[in-house]
Amino acid sequence: MGDYYILDGHKAVPTDLLTWAKYIETRREGRHVADEKVGDVRISTVFLGLDHAFGGGPPLLFETMVFGGEHDQEMDRYTTWEQAEAGHKAMVAKVTGAKDA
Repeated sequence: MGDYYILDGHKAVPTDLLTWAKYIETRREGRHVADEKVGDVRISTVFLGLDHAFGGGPPLLFETMVFGGEHDQEMDRYTTWEQAEAGHKAMVAKVTGAKDA
């Protein structure tokens, strides 16, 4: 254990590789924190279930990614669902501000 996580509600719980793989394969719904469009730009925040900190601090399990526009491929990662929600809102504000500029 250590690098693999599943969600119990909105809480990330460490698990083993096999349990994680089954979870990711069968639980498509419930892993999206938020997903929205701002004009032609899509901002998506999802639960990855894999620690992208790679041992360098708290696990980074959620990711916000921008698709299209000035901030295309810009990304932020978070440890908790609540941080991911806040980060998603911040990214939408950033994209909206850039779009209005």
